[in-house]
Amino acid sequence: MVQKEHSMYGVIDIGSNTMRLSIYSTTENSFRLLLNKKSMAGLAGFIDKKGRLSEEGVKKAVYVLKSFQHILENIGVEDTFVFATASLRNASNADEVLQTLRTHTGFEVDLISGEREALLDFMGATHLLSLEHGLLVDIGGGSTELAVYDRGCVEKAASISLGSLNLYTRFVKDILPTEKELEKIREAVKSELKKISLPGGNRLICGVGGSIRCACKLCNDIYALPEDNRVIDGKRLRNLLRRMGDERKFAVRSILRTAPDRIHTILPGMTLLELLADRFDCAEIQVSGYGVREGYLCSKLFGGEHHAGNNHSGATCGE
Repeated sequence: MVQKEHSMYGVIDIGSNTMRLSIYSTTENSFRLLLNKKSMAGLAGFIDKKGRLSEEGVKKAVYVLKSFQHILENIGVEDTFVFATASLRNASNADEVLQTLRTHTGFEVDLISGEREALLDFMGATHLLSLEHGLLVDIGGGSTELAVYDRGCVEKAASISLGSLNLYTRFVKDILPTEKELEKIREAVKSELKKISLPGGNRLICGVGGSIRCACKLCNDIYALPEDNRVIDGKRLRNLLRRMGDERKFAVRSILRTAPDRIHTILPGMTLLELLADRFDCAEIQVSGYGVREGYLCSKLFGGEHHAGNNHSGATCGE
C-alpha cells in the first residue's frame, strides 16, 4: 500500500469481548494514536450451541461498526482497516457473517489466524518496546496468542482457544467465579497448554491487550504503585488472586474501582496469566501499550510481516 506523506488511518479490531476503533496520525515511518473508542460487544457470548454467531450477535456487530463509521466520517478518516480475531475465527458461520458485515457496512473484514495474530501482536509491541528474549502474551476474549522470541525475532507462535470471556461463559455461573469454578478454569487452561509445543524456561512475559492492561491497573491500585507502572510482579499477581478468591467483597470493590466493564472477565483472565507465568517460570510481566492493532497498521503501511511456514519455526523480527 502506498502511504501518503501525512495521513490519518483507522483500524477496527472485532474481538470476542470488545470491538475497538483506533485512529492514528502517520508519518513516513511512524504513527501516533489520536483516538481509541471501545465497545464491550461481547460477541463470544452470542455463539450458539452449534458454534454459530447468532443473529443477535451479527446485529450487534453491525450496530457497533456503523457507530464507528459515523466517527470516521465526522473526523474525515478516508482509509480504514478492519480485521476480526477469535470473535469470528471460532464461529462456524464466519463466511456468512463476513458477507453480512460487508453488505450492511461496506467493510471488507480480514479474518486473521491465531498464529498471525500473535505475530502482529509482536510487531505492535516492538514498535514501542525493545524485546530481546521472552514470551509475548495476548489474552483476548476468545483466544490467547503466544509468541516466543529471542534476540528481537519470533521463533515460534501459537494460539489457544481460551480467553477471558469464553472461560467466564463456560465455567462461571455468577459474576465472580467461586474457588471450584476457578479450579475448573485452571484445569481447562492446563489441558489446553499441553497441546502446544513452545520452548519454556525462565522467560520474561511481554503482555499486550486489554485483559493484561487491566490486570496491571488492578495491581497498581491494590499495591499503591504509580499509575504509569507497566510491570506486574508475579508474586503479587498470585497473592492478589488468592485474596480475591477468599474475599469476594474486596474483589468486587477493587474491580469496580479500576475495571468495572471487566468485572466478570478479569479473574478468569488473570488466572490464565498466572498459569502462563508458572509454565514459563516468569517472575514479572512487562505490559505494552501497543499490540495487534498497531501491528496490523505496521504491516499495512510499512511491511515487515513474515510468515514462518506451517510450523512457524522461522523468525519474524521487530523493527
